Amino acid sequence: PRFPAMASDSGDRHATLKRCLGVLRDARNDSEQFAALLLVTKAVRAGEVDAKTRRQIFDAIGFTFPTRLLTSRQPPADCPPHTFRALGLTLLACFCTDPELAGHSQILNKIPTFNDVLLSPCDPDSTSMVDDVYQCLSAVLATARGPRELVTKGTVSALCQAYLNGGHGSDRALTLLVGLLAIAEAKCWQRDAPQLLAVLSKLSGDFLKAEDMTKFELCEVLPHFIPLSPPLTENSQGSKCLCRLYKGLADILGSKLSQSQRDPALKLAASLVQACGAEWIPAGSAGSKFLALLVNLACVEVRLTLEEPDPVELEGKKEVVTACYVLMEMGIQECLREENPLLENVQKMQLMRIMEEAFGAVIFYLRQVKQEELQDPFVFASVRVLGAWMAEETSSLKQEICELLPFLVDYARKLFKEGSPAVSLPQAELVSTEGSALPRDALRFLLPGFCHLTAEDRPRDILISEGAPALLCEYFLQQWEVLTSESSDPAPLTSTEMSLQTMCGVFLNLVVTAPDLVRQDKTFSSLMDVLLKSLPLLLPQKHRLVLAANVATLGLMMARILAGSAALQGTQSAKEFFGAAIRFLSQAHAAQADPSSEGLAVAVSPSYVSAWDDIRELWFLGMQALAGCIPLFPWLPQAALQARWLEGLSQLLSRVAPASVDFELITAFQAVLVELARGSEQCRSVILSHHGTEWANLYGMAALEQCLSEQ
Repeated sequence: PRFPAMASDSGDRHATLKRCLGVLRDARNDSEQFAALLLVTKAVRAGEVDAKTRRQIFDAIGFTFPTRLLTSRQPPADCPPHTFRALGLTLLACFCTDPELAGHSQILNKIPTFNDVLLSPCDPDSTSMVDDVYQCLSAVLATARGPRELVTKGTVSALCQAYLNGGHGSDRALTLLVGLLAIAEAKCWQRDAPQLLAVLSKLSGDFLKAEDMTKFELCEVLPHFIPLSPPLTENSQGSKCLCRLYKGLADILGSKLSQSQRDPALKLAASLVQACGAEWIPAGSAGSKFLALLVNLACVEVRLTLEEPDPVELEGKKEVVTACYVLMEMGIQECLREENPLLENVQKMQLMRIMEEAFGAVIFYLRQVKQEELQDPFVFASVRVLGAWMAEETSSLKQEICELLPFLVDYARKLFKEGSPAVSLPQAELVSTEGSALPRDALRFLLPGFCHLTAEDRPRDILISEGAPALLCEYFLQQWEVLTSESSDPAPLTSTEMSLQTMCGVFLNLVVTAPDLVRQDKTFSSLMDVLLKSLPLLLPQKHRLVLAANVATLGLMMARILAGSAALQGTQSAKEFFGAAIRFLSQAHAAQADPSSEGLAVAVSPSYVSAWDDIRELWFLGMQALAGCIPLFPWLPQAALQARWLEGLSQLLSRVAPASVDFELITAFQAVLVELARGSEQCRSVILSHHGTEWANLYGMAALEQCLSEQ
């Protein structure tokens, strides 16, 4: 059939297109269909097709014909070899502009073909094919299933290659990679780390060499290519990239910069800190100057933005200020680092002073946050970074922090009650959220600071009056649920476990300083119930000994205060708890060979050694608390007998050299032994039958001697 030439008038054009579609629908053979198709694709390429017409083209052709075109190997006479393929891709690119079609399985299963086109040598004739492929891939990326399909079907690798080859459209390859990494970073790196590293290598090389605005443009792109895991420091190519990025950033930050140039540089530095702490900054004076400059610039930025916040201006600055928070958090860690510090003491003092001013600005900002702004991820980032400061620096800004406590407790409570998975800013999560932490778990970051503050009268009173203890009890229950659902394999300390330990510290402070609160506040009874149930489960998990020590000691100290409560009246859970607590306390010490005297000395048991620094104080507190519990619970001596603790302890003290047992340990043992001997005739006779009188005399346990000699 003959077709009229495309008329210039759009109405005529539309009519022609309609006729072509009619021919497409009714074509008797391939050549008729092909001729009509050529005109349709010409219109498509000229961008003359609206959404409705696109749909009509699809309805007329469907996926079958483009699929045949893509697989056809035989081009028509006098046509370049990839004619059919190019036509097929143009049609698919046209269909892809319809979001519904872009996610269709018939498009998704063409991803390998798209990848092939990107990897094929590109001659001048095939540039339109490459453009069509990029259009298809961009459309697929925007669909729900698309990103996963692109990653699993190898598009990341193809895009990396296309970018590195630098052929037609390679800048679009980079844009697509940025988009893919933003959605599925972990999966991309898991599958295609070598290819992504090669791209990072090229980008970091260009970044170091660039002397013009490209340097700042690359600052914007680079953060997308810095993986959070596995760390770049693990292989030599990654380390080289880091070295180039450090040098490039040092060039930038050492020059006079405008605002628009400084912001991307700070964001890039923050993304490096998130990925590998301060490891990318070399040791030595250049590195320490750079680190100090970085933290300094971050603090200045925070003060400039937050001390006189202009709502409109602040909105545009939130991302860069969040990046500055990351740098400040690193500043805190580096100022505290004692092993191989990057900073000298003078620098540390200066930075702490500068950071104090910046945190003053953060507090100033938070005091003005309105109720309707509480969902803003920037508020979360601000609370989080303040939490990092409160965890370490307890003496400065005390007054200001006390005044902010009501807001912090209220904010943490609101987020906890909502459990709201709000979106976080790119830098708002320093570490990718572990499964355990809710995306917006403010309490996790405030706990260490609260632990310090509950040891002091004024902040403790404020926390109590704001209802923090009840909130923390609820949070403890929730985190305990999370912990029990985590696998019990020995794994690195999770944030859940860390939070539970810190909360035990907060509660211990309250037990010691505010026993009446513990006695009267109902929430502590429910906390006691959880402690009773949790210790027997924790103790067998050797890698959780520190948490078990916290739970045991807190439980024993609370039991003294809550002795009258129903849960502790010889119930099964109380007996199991005390049994476990006695096991924890009794298994901490053992006899071991003493090289200096060829005899035996008392030592921390092998399974306790690695944790002893963290649990030593808790153990002594626990012993003291147990001694206090024995007179309150008449059934406790029986538990000690069942555990055969008295026999074990007698044997230990009889075998070791008395000089190896320090005074503090003797005092701890004696306190418990005296209470057991007083509280139970059976305990007394076990001690006596195991030469108790002799070793009590040997160790100078006068109170025990007296108790044993009484008739």
